[in-house]
Amino acid sequence: MSGTLENFTIVIFGASSDLASRKLFPSIFQLARWGHMPENFRLIGVGRQEMRHDEFRQSVRERLLEHSPEDAGDAARLDAFCRRLFYAWVDLDDPAGYARLRNEITSDEGNGRTCRNLMFYLSIPPSLAPAVVRGLGQAGLGGREESCAGWRKLIAEKPYGHDLESARELNRVIDEVFEERQVYRIDHYLGKEPVQNIMVFRFSNGIFEPLWNRQYIAQVMITIAEDFGIRGRGGYYEEAGLLRDIIQNHGLQLLTAIAMEPPVDLEADSIRDEKAKILRSVRRFNLDSVLDSVVLGQYEGYVGEKNVAPDSKVETFAAVKFHIDNWRWSGVPFYMKAGKNLAKRVTEIVITFRCPPQNYYGPSGGAACSTPNQVVLGIQPDETVAIRFGAKRPGEQMITDPVFMKFDYRGTFQGEGLTPYHRLLLDAIEGNQMNFIRKDSVEHSWSIIDSLKDSIDGQAPELYPVHSWGPESSRIYG
Repeated sequence: MSGTLENFTIVIFGASSDLASRKLFPSIFQLARWGHMPENFRLIGVGRQEMRHDEFRQSVRERLLEHSPEDAGDAARLDAFCRRLFYAWVDLDDPAGYARLRNEITSDEGNGRTCRNLMFYLSIPPSLAPAVVRGLGQAGLGGREESCAGWRKLIAEKPYGHDLESARELNRVIDEVFEERQVYRIDHYLGKEPVQNIMVFRFSNGIFEPLWNRQYIAQVMITIAEDFGIRGRGGYYEEAGLLRDIIQNHGLQLLTAIAMEPPVDLEADSIRDEKAKILRSVRRFNLDSVLDSVVLGQYEGYVGEKNVAPDSKVETFAAVKFHIDNWRWSGVPFYMKAGKNLAKRVTEIVITFRCPPQNYYGPSGGAACSTPNQVVLGIQPDETVAIRFGAKRPGEQMITDPVFMKFDYRGTFQGEGLTPYHRLLLDAIEGNQMNFIRKDSVEHSWSIIDSLKDSIDGQAPELYPVHSWGPESSRIYG
């Protein structure tokens, strides 16, 4: 790739963030080691703290040694990478900071020019994003500059706002400075191999595609469980909560992958069109529907976390029943469970098929289905596809037991081991928006969550024990 890809400068706002330390710097360094970066790319870290270039390089070096020790052990490659690092001090509300950034981009030291290829990565809280985008525009670094001779791209981390109104405002600000084709709203779930395989699994296999509808599928269950708490993010979680932190983005993106119609082609917007249609079709919530569609929980001890109010009603668990009002899925419930401090860390999707019209091998009378067929898509930590079906137990009696056939990605395929951030960074560099979220989908997702939040306003979450599966009342959701 390095022989064909144009050189560019990547500018990371929030260069001291945990995301930059754990994911961005290691991923970019590894891509460079593997030959996926151009020969003379540059990386400019942006922060509010004054720092010299050599101080920044030493800081990144230490973080790479901590978070990617095997790769950083190659001293020669690490030195070569650090020579490509530069730093710009920017107070995000001060135009002078963006002028300094512009000067750094155009400096002779980096052989850059104002309108060459630039990628801006916003590794910052969403509340700061509008100020940064405006600052880039005012400094002549936006994507709508008529004099721009190269390309400009903006990568924005989730969440995109905290409700529909703020998301629309953020989209409006971005639209003033960048064109939508230059904007990459990143959700790392969309870079996971099992998530990218969902569309292939559905649309390229003749034994599944004809069955993927309300006539054959009884329900869908999406689980996003984490076995740890908020990890010191009390201030953020008090504002966001589980619904905004996980359901609005990861959860609804998995739902669209399972439920979308086949695209007319593999162009990015054809796929994103179908995802947007699903989000438009998700039934909004009201005061009546939330009573039998939503259970909220909070793990015991949450109020004792740092920066958490002692009387907090913020949810750390949610079980939600969604309905998609379209031809394919009418009447099929999509259950979603997500939470912190649950029994184990697992993300999976279980598609349960309807039972045969007459069951000879279940309980007496054939009134029930003892072994419903299921497809289980493991997203993390196991990356698997399993099929559950009934088989006769050996012996004289006609007894049916559930059995599984399982496919494991890691055991079957050997490759370079690209992580979601590797993959999505490469996609953005190459200009492929397929696995990034379009602004209309962001607004549809917030419309769904806002309708839910408005309908449960003031409802206290149920307490649940740490390392359980959530509140007792959520058991009705599977």
